[in-house]
Amino acid sequence: METENLFKLIHTVEAITNRAIVDWNDIFPHNIGVSPILVLSELERNGPQNQMKLADLLGFTGGAMTNIASKLVKLELAIRTFNDSDRRQVLLKVTPKGSSLLQEAQRLGKQQHIEMFQVLDEDEIAQYLFINEKLLKSLKTKKSNR
Repeated sequence: METENLFKLIHTVEAITNRAIVDWNDIFPHNIGVSPILVLSELERNGPQNQMKLADLLGFTGGAMTNIASKLVKLELAIRTFNDSDRRQVLLKVTPKGSSLLQEAQRLGKQQHIEMFQVLDEDEIAQYLFINEKLLKSLKTKKSNR
C-alpha cells in the first residue's frame, strides 16, 4: 500500500470517529461523555466488575477509570458494591438510573449511525462491513498471539 494513501486513510478514519463523538456529545442532553457510557454498557452487559478489570478491558488507565467511576457514582448511574466471595474487592455496578441513561445513549447512537451511513448504497455498506470485519479479525488474532 502506498504510504501516502495509508496515512490519508488513517487520518480519515480518525476524523470520522472524532466527528461522530463530537456530534453525539452535541445531541446527548446529559453531562456525560462517551467513555462513561462505554463503562455503563460493559456493566450492563456483564454485571458488576472490578474497576481495574474494566480499565484493562476498555483500554483506560487506572486513573482515568477511577475518575469515570467517581463521576458515575456521583451522578447515581453506578454504585460501588462488595464482592460476596471476597469482601475486600469493590465492584462497580450499574443502577436503574444508569441503565435508563444507557438506553437513551444507545438509542441516540443508533439514530446517529443510521443518519451517517444512509449516504452509502447497499454494495458500499456490504464492502465497508467486509473490510471492517477483516480488520477486526486481524486485530483479534494479533492480540491473541501476544
